[in-house]
Amino acid sequence: MKLFKSLFFAFVVLSLLVLAACSGGDDANNSDSNSDKNNDDVATSDEKVTIKLGAQNDNTPATQALIDAFNESQDKYVVEWDPLTNDSAQMHDQLLNSLNSGSSEYDVLSLDVVWAGEFAGAGFLEPIDVFMNDEGLSKDQFNAGSMASGNYTGKQYTLPFFPDLGLLYFRSDIVSEEDAAKLESGDYTYEDLYAMADEYTGEEGTKYGFLYQSKQYEGLTVNVTEFTNSFSDVQAGLETMYKFTTADFSPSDLLNYTEAESHTNFEQGNAIFERNWPYQFGRIKGQEDGVTVTLDQVGIAPLPNGGSVGGWLLGINKNSENIEGAWEFIAFASGEEGQKIMATEGGYLPGFNALLEDEEVVAGNEMLSYEGFKNALANTLARPVSPDYNAVSDTIQVEAHKYLSSGDGLEEAAAAIEDAATAE
Repeated sequence: MKLFKSLFFAFVVLSLLVLAACSGGDDANNSDSNSDKNNDDVATSDEKVTIKLGAQNDNTPATQALIDAFNESQDKYVVEWDPLTNDSAQMHDQLLNSLNSGSSEYDVLSLDVVWAGEFAGAGFLEPIDVFMNDEGLSKDQFNAGSMASGNYTGKQYTLPFFPDLGLLYFRSDIVSEEDAAKLESGDYTYEDLYAMADEYTGEEGTKYGFLYQSKQYEGLTVNVTEFTNSFSDVQAGLETMYKFTTADFSPSDLLNYTEAESHTNFEQGNAIFERNWPYQFGRIKGQEDGVTVTLDQVGIAPLPNGGSVGGWLLGINKNSENIEGAWEFIAFASGEEGQKIMATEGGYLPGFNALLEDEEVVAGNEMLSYEGFKNALANTLARPVSPDYNAVSDTIQVEAHKYLSSGDGLEEAAAAIEDAATAE
């Protein structure tokens, strides 16, 4: 009996010791758990705020290099890029669907230049004037046409991501040095261009004086913008277009010309002058199929009133939960450092004007060694900035093409185009 009591007592003592040990272990585990939680809280407080960029895919390393450089410069924000489609229409609809739902999935938006008025007019974009002022940035530091494209009802909504622009290509092996210098300076008129086209057509086997895009499509809106000097004198601009359209040195089917017909004829040596975009320089340099002219036969100049701007802009989603961070990225991306990365890593044209003289940027983009191209890039025009751009462009195309096809109804066409282009 004593033995049983002794064993029972020992068992009880042992159980208490085990329970105490277990209890002590739980306290230790709880302590470790609390310590981990505290560490997590510290880590969370040190995490950077994520800024989401909704921008098209990039076949060059430039956009990713831009993002990496920004992220490395930051202790507060980190940008994550959601590569969207390169199909402009699909990308437009994707962004529009997101913004219409009130979503904040994208903080920073890449926008085609003709979307800015639509998105700003719908209330989807945050104005950036105050941010620019606080940053000490002025509009004249950036590409003029890009800035005008993002200015709606007197407020600035975007900065340039990478611009594109209309140019005059000309046969430098045919045009005199004096005329070439005049063209490259940009100090000439469409009347001067007409006279030169009339004078030089026929030399070196050429048969056309000046080619531009006259088919009823977006390219016609672009050309009307240029001929009318951003709709400052619509009637005179239309009359000038008609004069070129009906000139003896123009092809009979000019009213069906898009970029493709224009570049094909110029590249095959058929034309003295041609209006087109910078992509054609690459076609001539690379001697694409069918190209017979070479770079040493080609000059580049501004168009008489300046070239319509194309390309892309950066804006802030009004519903962003990180508007200040979104601005920080846009200021970097559109500023000197960011634009230099886009230019040197991807060959994009800089939207920050000081870079037009930067040695590294010029060395990485052969077009920037052309004085005429630099002058063109410094003098660009915006197409109409409207919340209903497609309808505006349709009106311009229809009215202009109708007049150019017949020569009739000038005053009516000019009035309709001016009303559409200046409506807000």
